[in-house]
Amino acid sequence: MKLAPHLHRLGNDVVACYLVDTDEGITLIDAGLPGHWRDLRRELRSLGRSVDDIRGLVLTHGDSDHLGFAERLRSEHGVPVFVHAADAVRARTGQKPKVAVGPVRLGPALGFLGYSIRKNGLRTRHVGEVTEIGDGDVLDLPGSPVIVGMPGHSPGSVAVHVPLADAVFVGDALTTRHVLTGREGPQPAPLHRRPGPGTRLPRPDRPAAGVLGASRTRRPLAHLTGPGQRDGPRGWRRRVTEHCRPAAAWRLRRPLGVLRRGLPPTFAQPTNG
Repeated sequence: MKLAPHLHRLGNDVVACYLVDTDEGITLIDAGLPGHWRDLRRELRSLGRSVDDIRGLVLTHGDSDHLGFAERLRSEHGVPVFVHAADAVRARTGQKPKVAVGPVRLGPALGFLGYSIRKNGLRTRHVGEVTEIGDGDVLDLPGSPVIVGMPGHSPGSVAVHVPLADAVFVGDALTTRHVLTGREGPQPAPLHRRPGPGTRLPRPDRPAAGVLGASRTRRPLAHLTGPGQRDGPRGWRRRVTEHCRPAAAWRLRRPLGVLRRGLPPTFAQPTNG
């Protein structure tokens, strides 16, 4: 699904991943669920591309609903997988600390589970080898993605700013529809944990530092990609702007333009788990 020039989405408002299409090749942001592999091949064919045009996969964090087809892409096609150093073990082994689930409503939770099962989410393979990245890195990949540390949902959660697409992908730092409760409005995605003492935040003096570290980008952002975008660009923009204004929305030199779901923002928003 084309969202904007250079920017395409696989999946839906429950779990999604993104393609940044450039003349130099394709950069993927997250890998969704294993069943998104077919969606990836279909989207590539529509672009006149193939898997051989993918130069790298950048993970916003190491949870299983972002790993999806990552190992298949790496082991069968030699595509490097990039993840923050603090989430490298999580991506390779699945090991992570237990976090309280919080409130759950049966309907939304079953919807999330059902979609995951349909997309083979119970068969996700961990990544055999990863390339570790850190806050401030500019990757040598199509679109020159910039890494912005956003610890919270996991210690190694990052946002990925791609200036060419005028978008920031924030993984699970923010959602506008909680997949386990159905609650709408800007909020942390499920299983969000507070960073521990000494964790370096992009803007530790601001209440929404985790999300708004992306405000360090030097030019206005047009596209938010994240989970839960159901009410169209205007409603999504309004709600995210209201949520962010106390922190750093004022730093943007013009109103946020077309906001797209990247799940769970231009912040490209996260998937929800």
